[in-house]
Amino acid sequence: MEALQKTFMEMAIRLSREGMTSGKGGPFGCVIVKDGVVIGKGNNQVLSTNDPTAHAEVVAIREACKTLRSFQLEGCEIYTSCEPCPMCLGAIYWARPAKVFYANTRHEAADAGFDDDFIYQELPLPPAQRKISMVHAPDKAALEVFREWIDKEDKNVY
Repeated sequence: MEALQKTFMEMAIRLSREGMTSGKGGPFGCVIVKDGVVIGKGNNQVLSTNDPTAHAEVVAIREACKTLRSFQLEGCEIYTSCEPCPMCLGAIYWARPAKVFYANTRHEAADAGFDDDFIYQELPLPPAQRKISMVHAPDKAALEVFREWIDKEDKNVY
């Protein structure tokens, strides 16, 4: 890891400690960089916001996208204190950064009490077999909205 990359990772780790010690949430921090400039940062804020989606990566992605005025993080690097959980991994893929650097692994997170393995086990199961009941409720009106999207000429594809 280059010196500048190490600096950004140190920032993410510092954010993880700050969020934890302030009681905002768990020990997770994230920094997003474009062209050597920090454009987004965050720490876990699940406890302070009562928002289960307020993970460090999601908080940082929201800030970075607001900074760029874009829903994509093209050409950006994400530095996070831990390997992203399944939710954050999904958000990262939707944001499409160039690269992700992480310090702790998901196994080290599990050892610290943050075990996401149950989610990884649920993902390949058919929805009806998951622990949280998922019921397919087809509706013609919902399908019609998708058809309207397909035909929409002025849509912004993402």
